[in-house]
Formats: sequence, structure tokens, C-alpha cells
Amino acid sequence: MSVDVVMSWSGGKDSAMALGALRRDPRVNVVALLTSVTRGYERISIHGVRRELLVAQADALQLPLIEVTLEPNSSNDAYETAFLSAVADASAQFPNVTEIAFGDLYLEDVRAYREQLVARTGLQCRFPLWGIPTRTLARHVIDDGVIAHLVCVDTMQLAGAFAGARYDDEFLARLPDTVDPCGEGGEFHTFVSAHPEFRAPIAILLAETVLRDERFMYCDVLAATPARVSV
Repeated sequence: MSVDVVMSWSGGKDSAMALGALRRDPRVNVVALLTSVTRGYERISIHGVRRELLVAQADALQLPLIEVTLEPNSSNDAYETAFLSAVADASAQFPNVTEIAFGDLYLEDVRAYREQLVARTGLQCRFPLWGIPTRTLARHVIDDGVIAHLVCVDTMQLAGAFAGARYDDEFLARLPDTVDPCGEGGEFHTFVSAHPEFRAPIAILLAETVLRDERFMYCDVLAATPARVSV
């Protein structure tokens, strides 16, 4: 008997690897993606990726998308209200859902927060990547043929010039020892344009980089024709 699960989806490599792990488990049935999107900007919250590319990912995965809609600069209370509302919508659409899965790796405080929040919905948490050493996971990302690019860099932890870099062996070789290879400390966030779970790669074009809040360097990603795809 399988368990119906909603995947908390950021559009980045850890979400993608977690989803892949879930789909390889015959006891799990992933029924939808759950993503925070900032109203007005129409971008994935924190990552800054355009909503149209999020929709393209959901289409490539052939999964419905449920959005946690946030106002710009939402407070944590506002986030929790929006999250609980979106999960209620998910439960109404998929009444057999019992779990929400997250791509977290090792931060105990983050896990505890998620478990406390999700408990308010009556559902449970699942962490399919939990405890995998981040260097091991980074190796899996590359060896599995995942194509990801850095879309947000915390310049307090990593040079802004890394924004737009492809997540590959060259990137890992250049990464300072102080930075987690999976960016679990918030050093960077990624966007995945190709993954074994995608029915087809998403053609993208890397555009300008912009520093926001005097700290976070974002690389804008645009949808592109296959002839202009960034690799």
C-alpha cells in the first residue's frame, strides 16, 4: 500500500533529488508540488526564479502545482498562514495525502520547525535525503545528469560572481572550503533545468545578475528556445 505525498518544491537541486528518491520508492506516490511564490514579482520566493519556469518544471514532472502565495516581505506569521491555507487546498484536492516531503539535509532546527508547522495540518513530514553527506549528494547530483545553475548567492558567504554558475565539477572545485557543497547553510540556491525525472529538459537562457538588499546576488533565468539553451 502506497502513501500519498506532496513534495515541498523550491525548483532547486535538493528538491529534485528528494523527488527522485521518492519516486524510486514503490511505497510512495507523489501527487503534487507545493511551492512558495511571491505575489507581484511572480517568482519563487527566496530563489527568485520566474513563475513561468516553475510551471515548466511542474509540466516536465507531470505533477500539479499548488502555490503558497506570499506578499513581498511577508512576516513569518504571514508565511505560516499562507502555508497552512495551501496545505488545506492540497488536502481537499488529494484527500488521501498523509505526508509532506522536504529536501532538507541536516539542519536540525529547520527540521524541527517544519515538523511543528506541518503538525498543525494533521499531516506528517518526510525527509528523503536526511543524513546523506552533502559531498556525497553533490556527487549524485552531477553523476545523475542533473543540470542546475546558481540563481541566488548570499554574498556574505560566497562571491557574487558565482551567480549563474552551473552546478558541476568545475564549480565544486572552485568552491571555498567554508561553503557547504550543497549550499545547505543558505550560501546559494539553484534552479534545475534537466533531471532524470523530467520528461524533457527545460530550455533556458541565463540573463543579467542583480544585487538585492545589498547582499543577495540573483541571476535571472529566462525561458529560451532549444537553440539558445544555456548549459
